[in-house]
Parts: sequence; C-alpha cells; structure tokens
Amino acid sequence: MDSALGPPDAMAEKRDELTPMMRQYHDLCARYDDALVLFQVGDFYETFCEAAERTARLLEITLTSREDSTGEYPMAGIPIDNAESYVEELLEAGYRVAVADQVEEPGETSGVVERAVTRVITPGTLTEDELLAGDDNNFVAAIARDGDALALSLLDVSTGDFLATSSTASESIADEVSRFDPSEAVVGPDAPADLVPEDCMVTPFDARAFDRDRAGEKLSTYFRNPDALLASDAEIRACGALLAYAEYVRGGEHEGERGEDDDRRVDAVFAADSAHRLEYITRLTRYDPREYLLLDAVALRSLELFEPRAVYGREDATLVGVLDETASALGGRKLRDWLRRPLLDPDRIAARHDAVDELTGAVQRRERLHDRLRDVYDLERLIGRISRERANARDLRSLRDTLAVVPEIRAQLADADCDRLQDLHANLDPLADVRELIEDAIVADPPIEITEGGIIAEGYDEDLDALRETARNGKQWIDDLEEAERDRTGIDSLKVGYNSVHGYYIEVTNPNLDAVPENYQRRQTLKNSERFVTPELKEREDEIVGAEERADEREYELFREVRREIAEEVERVQALADAVATLDALVSLATAAAQYDYCRPEILDRDGTGGDDGLVIDVEGGRHPVVERTQESFVPNDARFDDDRRLAVITGPNMSGKSTYMRQVAQIVLLAQVGSFVPARSARLTPVERIFTRVGASDDIAGGRSTFMVEMDELATILREADERSLVLLDEVGRGTSTADGLAIAQAITEHLHDEVGATTLFATHHHPLTELADDLPAAFTLHFEVDQEDGEVVFHHEIAPGAATGSYGVEVATAAGVPESVVDRSRDLVAEAADDPIAGDDRDQSEVSPVDDAGTGQATADGGERTPGSRSSSEPRSDVGDVPTDVAAELRALDLAHLTPVEALTELDRLKRLLEE
Repeated sequence: MDSALGPPDAMAEKRDELTPMMRQYHDLCARYDDALVLFQVGDFYETFCEAAERTARLLEITLTSREDSTGEYPMAGIPIDNAESYVEELLEAGYRVAVADQVEEPGETSGVVERAVTRVITPGTLTEDELLAGDDNNFVAAIARDGDALALSLLDVSTGDFLATSSTASESIADEVSRFDPSEAVVGPDAPADLVPEDCMVTPFDARAFDRDRAGEKLSTYFRNPDALLASDAEIRACGALLAYAEYVRGGEHEGERGEDDDRRVDAVFAADSAHRLEYITRLTRYDPREYLLLDAVALRSLELFEPRAVYGREDATLVGVLDETASALGGRKLRDWLRRPLLDPDRIAARHDAVDELTGAVQRRERLHDRLRDVYDLERLIGRISRERANARDLRSLRDTLAVVPEIRAQLADADCDRLQDLHANLDPLADVRELIEDAIVADPPIEITEGGIIAEGYDEDLDALRETARNGKQWIDDLEEAERDRTGIDSLKVGYNSVHGYYIEVTNPNLDAVPENYQRRQTLKNSERFVTPELKEREDEIVGAEERADEREYELFREVRREIAEEVERVQALADAVATLDALVSLATAAAQYDYCRPEILDRDGTGGDDGLVIDVEGGRHPVVERTQESFVPNDARFDDDRRLAVITGPNMSGKSTYMRQVAQIVLLAQVGSFVPARSARLTPVERIFTRVGASDDIAGGRSTFMVEMDELATILREADERSLVLLDEVGRGTSTADGLAIAQAITEHLHDEVGATTLFATHHHPLTELADDLPAAFTLHFEVDQEDGEVVFHHEIAPGAATGSYGVEVATAAGVPESVVDRSRDLVAEAADDPIAGDDRDQSEVSPVDDAGTGQATADGGERTPGSRSSSEPRSDVGDVPTDVAAELRALDLAHLTPVEALTELDRLKRLLEE
C-alpha cells in the first residue's frame, strides 16, 4: 500500500495520546484510507508524515514540521485559495483527494474545531470548473454482473447525465466503455475489470454497494419504480452502486459515520434520507447499444473522431474539430454525444437532416441564433452547482443572463417549418419566474464571496433594508462627527477613522493633545498621535457594526433561500439546457454544411435496397472532411457499394490516397447517420450498424503484443462480430509477417468476409495477387489509384479508377521521400535482379508472382477458369521455390484454404513455419 495513504504509522502507535486536532487527522486518514487527506488548518490544507513528504515532492512545496507532546511530525500544506492547481497535480499523479474542511466556526466552539470530509475528489467525479478538462462530459462508470448479464452505468457528476445499458457479451460492454471513455470506474464483485482501458482509474468501492436490494433502495430515492425504468437486475446493481459512490465522494459519509462499527459508515452512504442526495440527478436514460451505430475503441481512434492519430498531427485535425461550430458548452457536449452515438433509425436521422437543411438555407436566422447562443452559459453545470449548494451569486446572475436571451432565441424559431425546430421552439421554456427572482434578489455585479454582504438587491427584503438604513445613518453620523468635533475643539487636523481591530476612533496629533475634551477616552497610542473614543461614538459603533453584521447574516440567509428556490426548478432548467444544446448542435452542423459545401444525404430504408440486409453506399464526389480542411486542394472520388458490389480490393502506391479514401467513405457514412450533411456532390446510403477498422501499424509492448499480434487481434474481432450490416475497412493486412504468410492470411480473410460475413468491405493492399480474387468472388471488384512517372518522379493524381494498379512504386516513393540516392540506386538494382530471377520467391514484386496451382488438382485457375466447390484459385506465391523442403512445399500445396477458418489457417502456417525452422 502507498505509504502516503491511510493513517500514519507514527500516529497510529500513539493515537490516544495525540492532541485532539492530530487525532482528527489520524481518524480521517483511517476512514478514507484510499485517498490522500487534505486537512484544513486555518487558511491552509495540511498533510502530515509520509503524506507530507510525498506531497512536498510532487507539488514542490516546503516540507516543515509540527510538534505535539507525542513527537514531531513532517507537515506540508497548500493555500486553500489556490488549492485547485495543486489538487490537479495530485490527481495526475494517480491519487484521490479527500478534502477535510472545518465545519465549525473557530469562534463558536470552546474546544478543537470540528472537521469532516466534505468531498472526495477523483478523476471521474470532478465538478470544479478549474479541474474539468474542457466542456466535454467527464464520466464515472460502474460495471456490475448479475448471472450472465453485465451492466454498465455512466454518470457525469458535473452535469447529471446518467446512462445505463447491459448485455450478455462482455465485448459489447467493453465497446460501450470505449465509446464514452470514462475517467474512472467502480467494478462490482465478479465483474471483469479488464473491460476498463488502462488509462481509466479503477476505484475500489464496498462490494455491498452492488447488492441488489441496497442498489434498488438507493435508486428508489431518485426515481420512481426503478424496476420499470431499467431492463435487468444487473442494471439496477450498476446504477444503484454508482449513485452511492457519487454521494460518497460528495461527502456522503459526513452523517452517520461515527463509531467503531464500519457498517454504520456503509449504512450512511446508502441511507434513503441522506443529506447528500444529488438533487440534480433527475433523469436516467436506459439505452440499447443496438439503437446506435457502434464504434469500438479501434474505430474511434482510426477515424480520428476526437483525437488525431499522428503523434505530430494538428490537435484540431479531427472530425469534431471540423464540425464543432457550437457557440456554447452545452452544444459542444451534445455534438460530441451525437458523434459517439450516430443514429440507425431513418426517421430520426431525417428529422435532424430537415432541421439542418432549414438552418443551412436561412443564413440570417442561423447567424442570429449563433450570436444569441454565444451568451448562453453552461446551464447543466450551473444547476448542478446550485443544487449542490456550491453556487455563488455570480452563478445565479449567469443563469439570469442565459434566461434573458431565451425569448430572443425562441423568436428566431417562431416560424420554423420542420417538426424538429418547431419542437425546440415549444421546449425553450424562458423560466420567466426564475429570471425575475434572480433579477429582484441579486445585484447586477455581485462579489464572489457570499458571506460578506453586497449580494442582495435593495428592496428585496424589508428587514435587510432596515438594517442597511441603520448602518447608513450611523455612518452618516460618523461622517458628520469629524466636522462637528473640529468646530468644537478647534483642532483642524482632527479626524475620525476606523479599523477592524479597534473599531471607530478620533485621532489627535501630539501637538494638539492639550485641546482634547474631557469626554474623550484614550483607545490607542501611536508614535505621533493618540486615538480616542467617546461614549456617543462607542454607542454608534456598536449600532453600526451590529447592523452590518446582522445585515451580512441576513444576506447570506436570503441568498441561500433564493438558491434553494431555484434548485427546486432543476428539471425545468435541465429541459431548457437540453433544448438549447440540441439547437446549438444543429446550428453547428448547418454552419459546417454551408461553409464547406456539404450536401444532404438521402437515407434509404432497408426495404429499398433490394434485400433486407444489404447495404447501399452511393457517394458521388466524396471528400475526406478533415483532410480537405488541412490541404490546399483535395481530389473528390466516388464510392459505390451494394449487394452486387460489396467488397473492394484497392491497390496503388503509398501516398496515392488509399487510406484517405477508405476513411472518407466511413466518415461520410458516420456523418450522415449523425444527422449532418456530408462532403460530397450527392450521397445515398443505408444506415450502417457497425464500422470496423484495421488501419495502420501499432504495437502493445507493455501488453506483450507485437504489431502483427495487435493486427491479428483486431482482425479476429472483425471476423467474429461483423455481419452484412457492417462496414469494414482493412488497410495492409498481413504486413507483419513473411510475404507468403501475409498473402495467405489476407486472401483467407478476404474470402471469409465475402462468403461468410457479407460485410461491405474496403480492403487496401499491396498484395497485388489479391486483385485476381475479383474474378472468383461474385460481389468483389477492384479499384486502384493511378500514378504517372515524369522524369523518374512519381506524380500522384489521387483519383480512384476501376481495375488493379500495375505496381507499388515503392522505390519511386522512397525517392520522393528523400531517401539517399545511393540507397535508391541499390534498391533499383535489387528489384531488377529479382525480376530476372525465376525463383526469387518472396523477393519479387508481388504483382508479378504467378498463381499457385489449385489445391489438389494441379490445374491453375487464375486464368478465369470455372471455380468448383471446395477449391479456389490461390494467389499466394509459389511454395516450392528456393530451399523450401519438399515435404513443407507439398503440405502447402495440399492446404484447402477455401475450407479453413482464418484461425485454422494461421495455425497451419505456424506449424509449417516451425517445420522449416527445425
């Protein structure tokens, strides 16, 4: 265990002898032994012993010490006013932070000030704007098992977004975890922790939180009849446990935690009447992953939805970077959610397209809406802070300023034609009563502090106005006193002043002390003057200070009442936030469509494709939405797939555009199903249910997986889970092994995808013999990117055309990349030698390799001969060349690849390879 966590050993040995304050620290460390405790002492948060030594090193702060009767203990502290920046560093170092605040005023207790943990700060439960990274959702997840079912729940504690789903397939839950990318997860008993990615913190939490009855009871305090809301006991376990954890980190142990019995601690967390209930969590959305286009972690990364793949790539070179023209944080989050979960239902997709279409054509309306939406604050996080009683007066004014622009936004939608915009017009509740309450109660420019007055407007409360009037009259009497006393005493330099220690005083310089009246009472002696007070001044001081203190107390009381009254409207504010977010996202999509010349795609029902399961993707003049924004020019290309043309083998040199083309097809499909217009002259498509990608080379050194093994793992997932409703992108499959092995694997996979899976597939390859499969596979066809050679240099046209490429032009591409001339010349010589060598085998350009005899027949079938059941023309290189042993060559010839699964083919290849090595 980390020595910085838990009760310090040095204190534990002498716990009963510690001073009351140090005993408090020890006990809180014991109670929150999974977190680093920041212990308030005055204006600082302190740590002691091993925790102090660790924080001093991590935060680069001074290590001091504190001594009591039991010994001297290392101590390190951070200022409370600037705690967020230090807490952020502790979180990045992998710690959870328990903040122990003073919950009593020092002047109101005769003993040690009581302290309690008011919140536990963890990566997934952040609510502080200073700690949240951007406007995107920050989810904490819970995973629970019940029988064969696995459930996932997700909660953004800062906004109240709460989601749940379940499946009997662990892969499905892993995909959903990847889709939402939580910062933290709590995992129930018997649930597999390996569903959580490595960069997500896994937090231990009491297994009793996942008990079915406890979880159901917790849920029932938030939602009526959770059994009807959720689909399984597993979902109830996950959601109830996650709510308990959310209450725990927001201070849920504060009540009922006393005593030695740890069960009381747990009972406090699950108590139905907990004072730490999160009132702003009012909606739980149960969804089925099959309702949305599924994108696993590999596809999200390959398609660069949110993060660029290139290490040195531009940070904004992502799909969301192109589309995000939102004016508010609400709209930005909504747009990202749409990108994570593209739609499948053609009617829902069309509803968004209708709205985008109308907004694209109405330029002035769109621009006015964008300008008004700029004035919208983050309503979801605002109402969250208000409900948690952490909002200050400026937060309330921000809410008021947002509500003030809602009528103007509604007015822009008053004559909308499409149903979606009409619905938004109806749902944009201006909350006039809430706005008026804030306008009446809170001054226009309030201070940050809420306990020092100056936040409640004049005229809102008669008692407060009376106290302020008393204070004002008293101060006016003080102002008049100076002139009156100068006239009475004849001392022109006499002045009346105030300080927080001695109160009001009359100051007389030393040369004028002889003129001081008898009723002056000495209050303070300075070097060059004396300060006095009179009975009347003392009386007025008590009156003024008393009125000001009572006014400050009254203001704080009134502010809390206003804040609580607004918190009761949380559901209305959240509904407004959702409407504003949706409108902002639609305006963003329309802005992108207008700026970048996107077209409206036509979404086809499955019944209109000629088959119940087949896909249609018909794109004319398609463009890659990200690449075209980063390049001076971009060459559009068509893409046409249907039941009769669903597997494209794409060849061409490196840098010719194969990978860009494949990704642009997938991104156009994805954008269309998000509800966006697409970068093309025209587009017709059937909704795709899942996009799979096997693109680029990467390894997993820490996990002990080579580049080739990572590739095979990803391929295994595709072959296991893809179906005829999937879009599959394959780029250079089989490059991580020998040419013969790689070609065999690539061919077997291609045949399996065509014959067994039926997925719409784009396969970019340098294995040129694969192009001959188009003669054998009815739904396969070939595409290529042509190039020219001018003066020995490769000229890329980036235009796709039917048929196969004539070569890979690898040496020419190396020349263009600046490889030294001597290396290029040697490469050309070796290529020429290989071309002249009839048995060069793997060293020859694969486009020139002759086909192997058909398995078991001795007859070549690559000439277009009829394909017979149980056999297939193979395009792999000759197996009886070089020094390959005869028996291995014979076994290779005898392999019936048409009847081997990809895994069986790999097993056979591995066995034959070991024979060669022996």
